[in-house]
Amino acid sequence: MKKRLLVTLVAATALSAATLVFAGGATAGPEVVNATSLVTNPFVAAAITNDDVFSTADLSTLLDPPGMNTTQHYGPYPSDSPDSGTCGNDWAEDTFDREFAVHSNHDGTFTVVEQFKNGSFQTNAGPSPGACDFTDGSPPGAVDQGITGSMHGYFIVSNVGPQTSTSPYCDAVAMSNDGCTTTAFIDTHFTPCYFGGAGTCPVTTFFDHYSADDQSLAEHEWKNASPDRGGNHGDIRSLP
Repeated sequence: MKKRLLVTLVAATALSAATLVFAGGATAGPEVVNATSLVTNPFVAAAITNDDVFSTADLSTLLDPPGMNTTQHYGPYPSDSPDSGTCGNDWAEDTFDREFAVHSNHDGTFTVVEQFKNGSFQTNAGPSPGACDFTDGSPPGAVDQGITGSMHGYFIVSNVGPQTSTSPYCDAVAMSNDGCTTTAFIDTHFTPCYFGGAGTCPVTTFFDHYSADDQSLAEHEWKNASPDRGGNHGDIRSLP
């Protein structure tokens, strides 16, 4: 899944490109991301008992410790984005709803969880999303034009803050939801951390799950995840 973020990509764990930052292994996903050694907030990480459930859950209460009600919710923001695979090509076009949960770390910084809900994709002809990732033993392959399927996922963005706006708009400065991206939300609700390619608030954990029915496919399922979520697995690959 891909949502380009004008930030330097320094990792390797397939996550498509579109507008964000991550830490991982071979890249591909909803947005281009930046990798660093920062670790995801342990409290937020512990809330992930099932990646698919966490991708679509209501995080407003899940991320609030007992007796506290401090997690902020923003969205949904209807969005679309090209999706880059591990070979760097845009293997699909994604459509989804973005939602953001803002969790206070109680030290002046925040952990932002971006969810990609109600998603779908349509492929572009070329290398399959997992074609250049060999960690799970899948053979390199290609995908035909026009394959359709569903997708969902999440990014966990660490080291965000301080907060400068609680505007309900994705872009708090323009007061608009048009063209919503990870960068637009983060850099207009907090002190900008993506502006100029600094990437001081990386995606430290991510998971994206793509699935397609039989459409002359050799593989029907692609999971694009950071190492702490099991890494990449499978592919959306057409028959030779």
